[in-house]
Amino acid sequence: MRIGIDLGGTKIEGVVLDQAGAIQHRIRRPSPRGSYEQSIAAIATLVSDLERAVGVTASVGIGIPGTISATTGLVKNANSTWLNGRPLGRDVEAQLRRSVRFANDANCFALSEATDGAGAGSRVVFGVILGTGTGGGIAVDGKVLTGPNGVAGEWGHNPLPWMRETEGPGPPCYCGRSGCIETFLSGPALSASFQSEAAAVDAIEIARRAAEGDVVARRCLEQYEDRLARALASIINVLDPDVIVLGGGLSNIERLYDEVPRRWGAYVFSDTVVTPLRRAHHGDSSGVRGAAWL
Repeated sequence: MRIGIDLGGTKIEGVVLDQAGAIQHRIRRPSPRGSYEQSIAAIATLVSDLERAVGVTASVGIGIPGTISATTGLVKNANSTWLNGRPLGRDVEAQLRRSVRFANDANCFALSEATDGAGAGSRVVFGVILGTGTGGGIAVDGKVLTGPNGVAGEWGHNPLPWMRETEGPGPPCYCGRSGCIETFLSGPALSASFQSEAAAVDAIEIARRAAEGDVVARRCLEQYEDRLARALASIINVLDPDVIVLGGGLSNIERLYDEVPRRWGAYVFSDTVVTPLRRAHHGDSSGVRGAAWL
C-alpha cells in the first residue's frame, strides 16, 4: 500500500493506493493556514487515520506547494509561505518515524498523469496546475524531473512572454518580483481582471457568463486564453513535450482545449505544432495520487 498526501493551501488530502493504483481510502480536510506546527500535526494525524482505515502501515509520499532545497533541507518557493525556511522533511519524518518522499505538488501532478493518466505512454509530459497559483511539473520516462536546483518546471515564476504594452511591468508576485506568469494565469488573477470591469466572481463563473454571451466575461476569457497560449508556447519552444496536461480548478473551462492550441502557433518556433493539450484524467485527485506514486 502507498499513502499520498497533498498539502494544499486550502485543503489537505490523503489517499491510500493499492499496487494497481486503485484508491482504497480517501480523506479530505481543511488545511491549517499560517501555522507550520499545525501543518505537521495535520499530516501525522492524516497518515494515522488512513493506516487505521486500511489496517496496514504504508509508504508515504507528500506533495507540497514548493520544494525542499537539496542544499539546506529547508522548504523554499512555497506560496503557503509559513512553510518557507522550515525543515519540513526532517520534522515530518521524525513525527512519522519513517522515511518520507517529498515533491512539488505540480511534479506530483505530472507524475500521476504520466503514470496512468492523460499522459500515459508519452515520454515527456508537462503538467500544469491552474488554480490558486500556477504550477508546472515535468515527468520524463515516468519519473519526475527536478533538476539540480529543484526548480524544473517552475514556469509560473518566469515573466509572461511577449508582454503587451498594457501588461507591463505586471502585478506584484509573492516571490518579490512583478509580472510573473502566476500573476496573470491563476484563478485569482482571472477574477481580478473581470473585477476591474464588473462585480467580483470566480473563474468558473466568468466562463459560464462568457458562454451565455456576456461581453465583459468573454473579453476577459479571450485575454486569459491568449496569455496562456503565450506562456505554454514558451514551454514548447524550450522543452517540446509530447503532451501538456492541465489540472487545477481552471482546467474545467472546456473552451481552453480548443482556443489555446489555436492561438499558440503564433508564438511557437515551428511551422506546425502537433502538441496535444489535454485535461487531467484523474481530475483534482491527480496530485495526491502522484504523491503516493513517489
